[in-house]
Amino acid sequence: MSEGRSWEGNWKVRLYDRVRERGYDSVTAFANARPTASLVALADELGPDDIAGVQVLSGLLAEAEQRKQVTRFVRDVLVRMLSQSLPDGWPTVLDDANRFKVAKALGRWFAYTPETHKERADRAGDALLATPPPPGWRPLGPDDELLLTLLPDEEV
Repeated sequence: MSEGRSWEGNWKVRLYDRVRERGYDSVTAFANARPTASLVALADELGPDDIAGVQVLSGLLAEAEQRKQVTRFVRDVLVRMLSQSLPDGWPTVLDDANRFKVAKALGRWFAYTPETHKERADRAGDALLATPPPPGWRPLGPDDELLLTLLPDEEV
């Protein structure tokens, strides 16, 4: 995808217009209907030539901050990163190849985590590595039981 036109004009207005055109009242509602889709896939669905994944991320974070649901946003992004890097779920064996996939998912997730939640995200990532979930575990949304245990809804 070329992001050449993504930043032209008022991208925030364009993002919300596209979301409303699809029958949703918020970027969050649009994304919630596709809980395991990557940010790029969401952007492509809204406008493959003029919406970028980082713009969807920005909209999701802004709405989460308004609703005081940033922890849920953090879990949501983790679900998307895990789905992208581990489409078959948590690996049975953490050999070098699988360790790389997990590290990639967790690293990207941490990079997208707001500063206010980095410490909690770091602890949650460490907990996932120290006590791995069952093989094949694949959270299907931000309200996954294990994710709620790792990152409960207490806003910072």
